[in-house]
Amino acid sequence: MLRFAAITPHPPMIVPDIGRSSLNLCRKTAMAMKAAGEKFRAVKADTIVLISPHGPARYDKFVINFSSVLRGSLKQFGDERKFVFENDRELINEIALAGKAAGLPTGLARETELDRGALVPLHYLFNEKDLAYSPKMVHLSHSMLPSEYHFRFGRALGDVLQGSSKVISLVASGDLSHRVTPDAPAGYSPQGRVFDKTLVELIQRKDAKSILNLDPQLVEDAGECGFRPILILLGALSNLRWEVKSLSYEAPFGVGYLTAILNIK
Repeated sequence: MLRFAAITPHPPMIVPDIGRSSLNLCRKTAMAMKAAGEKFRAVKADTIVLISPHGPARYDKFVINFSSVLRGSLKQFGDERKFVFENDRELINEIALAGKAAGLPTGLARETELDRGALVPLHYLFNEKDLAYSPKMVHLSHSMLPSEYHFRFGRALGDVLQGSSKVISLVASGDLSHRVTPDAPAGYSPQGRVFDKTLVELIQRKDAKSILNLDPQLVEDAGECGFRPILILLGALSNLRWEVKSLSYEAPFGVGYLTAILNIK
């Protein structure tokens, strides 16, 4: 059963040992991520399903990481904390079968190392001192197929998660536009702010249909990495009753950071 869902950003800068003094510039996001972590830990899920745009990916199919153990750290950025998870292969098999039954190209990869799209949210979701809590994980990646495919894959995913006897948490990791301001790392586009504002407002209104039908050129011009993970998450929630419990947005470094906790009723 699906009990927790969230949309999270993944800039290494929001990890205290990496961002240090610069963390003050994204304090709003850090506080929102702490709140998401508290809610996540209260659920005590048996498995966390995490959608990352930086995991093993294919252009023409959805990829699920089938490695028996998933591990990683942000050591390259300056944080020494290490994460190790047992993969929930039983749940992966069910997801893969559901994807294929829905006519969606679904494949498996074996990649032991977790990417930053997974590791940054995990830093806030898990309490470093709570060693007794060690759920399994499913780590999956989006494709480059049209938006409709991602929503449909999410719907198939949601059917599996909701029908499971396990308690499950679902997290979509991704940053919004990387082109919000003139000093943004991917260069500036006026469409970056338009995309972010539009997407945030539509999520607040729970208007999944309008999100699904956003102009592909607007999405392309925004230079984002979170749109497809969010589409999968919305598809997974499409047959459930849910509400936006809290939502935070800021773009202190020219990249849009959205954190949203979604209550499942």
